[in-house]
Amino acid sequence: MAKRTTKKTTSNELDGKEFFAAIAQIEKEKGIKPGYMMEKITQALLTAYRRDHEGVGENLSIETDEEKGTVRMFLKKDVVETVDNPGTEISLEEAQLALPRAQLGDVIRMEIKPKNFGRIAAQTARQVIIQGIREAEQGMIYDEFTSKEHEILTGIVTRIDPRSGAIALRITSGGEYTDAFLSANEQVKGETYTEGTRLKVYVVEVRKATKGPQVLISRTHPGLVKRLFELEVPEIYDGTVEVKSIAREAGSRTKLAVWSADPNVDPIGACVGPRGSRVNTIVEELKGEKVDIIKFSDDPAEYIAAALSPADVISVTVLEEGKNCRVIVPDDQLSLAIGKEGQNARLAARLTGWKIDIKPASAPEEEQVSEEASASEAE
Repeated sequence: MAKRTTKKTTSNELDGKEFFAAIAQIEKEKGIKPGYMMEKITQALLTAYRRDHEGVGENLSIETDEEKGTVRMFLKKDVVETVDNPGTEISLEEAQLALPRAQLGDVIRMEIKPKNFGRIAAQTARQVIIQGIREAEQGMIYDEFTSKEHEILTGIVTRIDPRSGAIALRITSGGEYTDAFLSANEQVKGETYTEGTRLKVYVVEVRKATKGPQVLISRTHPGLVKRLFELEVPEIYDGTVEVKSIAREAGSRTKLAVWSADPNVDPIGACVGPRGSRVNTIVEELKGEKVDIIKFSDDPAEYIAAALSPADVISVTVLEEGKNCRVIVPDDQLSLAIGKEGQNARLAARLTGWKIDIKPASAPEEEQVSEEASASEAE
């Protein structure tokens, strides 16, 4: 007797168990939160069917049951005498074939098999699913790097634009990575970079863009110096020492005002470290940039005098007009107080928030003599 054979047919039905297994695998591999992909895929299936079947509208729904491994699509239809919209209406005669008790005015729910989606609908669903995965990945990257705003991250230089000088870096955080660009304006003058080198950068801001999150980074921002001190000085990290203000001209000099509520803690000594080890590590990271650490004071005169370090200050007079002051320094300290091209005075003013007028010790005496001579002539 001839052996009976049956032809194996390829089913277009959706295998529920494979469906859920695929979602679980995608979420695990991509690190996407559970349930996100199910929501996206459900919306994709609905969108696909609606695109291929006009007039369906909001009458379409999907029910998923992970325990049973089932994915079922249903379409609500009104039982009518004359069908005007086949997408949402069904004749009484056709309704009674599926449900003998159906009557005019009833709303019946019909199950739709995935094989009826059609090629165009399936392709649309696939595109929506891919987009969903991309959006999830971009969302995770955005959330991760947003949490790192105003922090320091380490990146690897991947490319240097020979025309603009911009540097492309691959930065990572919490298992996520993205590419960021360090523009020429955010680079420290005099620093040189090569592909493959590791570089610490300050995250200024994270923005949402069409091609994914845009991470704005800098090497010149004062926040970079502040975060470096937090990394190197435990007393700053735990709040024992507080950074009150910071002024920086990247690549040249930075002034840092520190303070401690604990009388037993020397804020300057904590920042400098044993034999200057802590501040030297930071200076090395900043490629030799000079760092002046001064003690903050609530007394403006005391604070301004300290801010003009390393110059000695004889007196500070707070003027009545706004936040202006006059500082008297020894004649031989004038150039030191002002600094090269006015840098020391400029940084001190930026650090304290005061306008500083620096005069040598001899200047007030000369002015006084001149005033007395004028008074005598007037008499």
